[in-house]
Amino acid sequence: MELHQLGVEELKNVLDKGGVSPAEVLDSVFKRIDAIQEKVKAFVTLTREQAYGMAAAAGARGAGALAGIPIAIKDNICTKGIRTTCSSRMLENFVPPYESTVTGRLLEAGYVLVGKTNLDEFAMGSSTENSAFFTTRNPWDLDRIPGGSSGGSAAAVSAGMCAAALGSDTGGSIRQPASLCGVVGLKPTYGRVSRHGLVAFASSLDQIGPITKTVKDAAILLNIIAGHDAADSTSAPMPIPDFTRPAGMDIKGFRVGIPKEYFIPGMDREVEAAVLAAVKQLEALGAIPVEVSLPHTAYAIATYYILATSEASSNLARYDGVKYGFRAGGKDLLETYMNTRAQGFGPEVKRRIMLGTYALSSGYYEAYYGRAQQVRTLIKKDFEEAFKSVDIIATPTSPTAAFKVGEKAADPLQMYLSDIFTISINLAGLPGISVPCGFTREELPIGLQLIGRHFDEETVIRVAHAYEQSTDWHGRRPKL
Repeated sequence: MELHQLGVEELKNVLDKGGVSPAEVLDSVFKRIDAIQEKVKAFVTLTREQAYGMAAAAGARGAGALAGIPIAIKDNICTKGIRTTCSSRMLENFVPPYESTVTGRLLEAGYVLVGKTNLDEFAMGSSTENSAFFTTRNPWDLDRIPGGSSGGSAAAVSAGMCAAALGSDTGGSIRQPASLCGVVGLKPTYGRVSRHGLVAFASSLDQIGPITKTVKDAAILLNIIAGHDAADSTSAPMPIPDFTRPAGMDIKGFRVGIPKEYFIPGMDREVEAAVLAAVKQLEALGAIPVEVSLPHTAYAIATYYILATSEASSNLARYDGVKYGFRAGGKDLLETYMNTRAQGFGPEVKRRIMLGTYALSSGYYEAYYGRAQQVRTLIKKDFEEAFKSVDIIATPTSPTAAFKVGEKAADPLQMYLSDIFTISINLAGLPGISVPCGFTREELPIGLQLIGRHFDEETVIRVAHAYEQSTDWHGRRPKL
């Protein structure tokens, strides 16, 4: 296997043996990127010059858990001195003067930044079609979307353009593209990973996490990026276990909850069959399937699209053409604001700002935002009740495999339903992972989602790793 196809753990083993240098790894990765970037369009910015400097430093210094490992970063995570666009005209030329906490921790571990990946503008979308620059393509079928909003990160990992990547997940934006691109995507518990330096979309829902080729690789990255950070008041002061330790432990006697509300009419039958086969495989490994109920699941999408858009409306008020970013002229301040926002934001971002502003407006606040917060509590309580009788919950990650580019672009509601199985986990603040569990007849990947208790990523990783190692789905690569 060529170097660019290797994951984090595999590359670390190769580099530790000393037969290959970080620069040679990078040569292989950039050769791959040069060959397929025009087809896949995973990257907004490539950092070739910085990458070779980082690789040289890693080679000289050695050590470091990620020394010499090429990693991509979603372009809504700030990287000092390297532009961070959020795939928006509004921030097209924005260069952060500081490093996000997560990339700072990766730097300390010796990682090599290969580039910043494409996303739905300001992370608002499920297909990466909402990028202001271009649509990223799914490496398994270039006529299809890679999922979103971390579509560039998932496509880059799947296509061998980096060993791993970071994404952000507000309603499924790590797990859903990981599922559609046939890779692993881990959303940690809310508060497990610092959001300092993540450009805010919905602050009570956003969480940064890894997209990788294996579960063990996700655990390696989580070890580095997790932990309390004084710069983020929502970051939890919790001890950080070694997340790689559970990888390799058996799952005999683990009770796996199967929520009846997640196997619904209209779901793709091939997806349903693959996920139920994955549950059978968990049973073969000694786990015990238990039917559970999450009765408020039906309200999750409506709840999410009130809360997330309300927070987006507040967070995106800062883009006014005065403080930083894109600025359009006008005869007075109000006209400057209006022109800047009209020209700087794309249609989906405008739609969500308007929805959120309406939900927060005088006379509607309690009817919409206040009530959505109450329903959010009920959704959280559903999970707490279910976890009294099970150790982990298994569901599909996405109701369908990757759909064609443009297929749902004219129907926002159909697009929003793409996240029906992932949204509740963000509302409840729980950890979740998507692992490959099969393919459709058209050779499109299908993902299994595993959901854990708050701050119990160890169980999520343990069950996901046991399943992954007992199948060969994760070893398949797209034939680009």
